[in-house]
Amino acid sequence: MARDRTELLTVPQVLEELGGISRRTFYRWRELRVGPECIRLPNGELRIRRDALDAWVNDLAEGGDS
Repeated sequence: MARDRTELLTVPQVLEELGGISRRTFYRWRELRVGPECIRLPNGELRIRRDALDAWVNDLAEGGDS
């Protein structure tokens, strides 16, 4: 089943997809500007585009094409 590349994920969805990392770790990565690119909605909530998360994970892969 193909994933929708324009899907907007919530922070809890991303945490679970990344193997259950803590919210604190995610926000620390944001502070350090090493986490996936996020979108801040007008209500202040964060969303992460599926394609941005996938690209970020691929960039982390050892021995990748980066």
